[in-house]
Amino acid sequence: METRLLIVDDSDCSAETLETALLELPGVRILRAASGHEAWTRIQDETVSAIITDLNMPRMDGFELIERVRAKAATTAIPIVVVSADSAPGIQEKARQLGANAVFAKPYSPAAVRETVEELLHALQSRDSA
Repeated sequence: METRLLIVDDSDCSAETLETALLELPGVRILRAASGHEAWTRIQDETVSAIITDLNMPRMDGFELIERVRAKAATTAIPIVVVSADSAPGIQEKARQLGANAVFAKPYSPAAVRETVEELLHALQSRDSA
């Protein structure tokens, strides 16, 4: 089965940086969305293996996206990685409490994000095959 990674970021530059790093994973197809709203619509229409999202976006922010993904039985197990420039106190903890599997503050290492996504996908596949 094809691995579909959804990058959710309203900054083309940030999304392209992530896409370049994640394309190094074998068998990956990258999907992109510029807002939580657009991402949520895509998630309803397509199977997504993992979500890499920013927090501050128009129409629907990353927090609401995480809440929606975690609230629906069909999407609750999708790994979510947050990559955000928001370094206000408590932001990373709030994202984790809502259900993010990992949080990276900008500036970040694209290689570290790729490794984390790979580990989360491997753990999910191992759990599904058990």
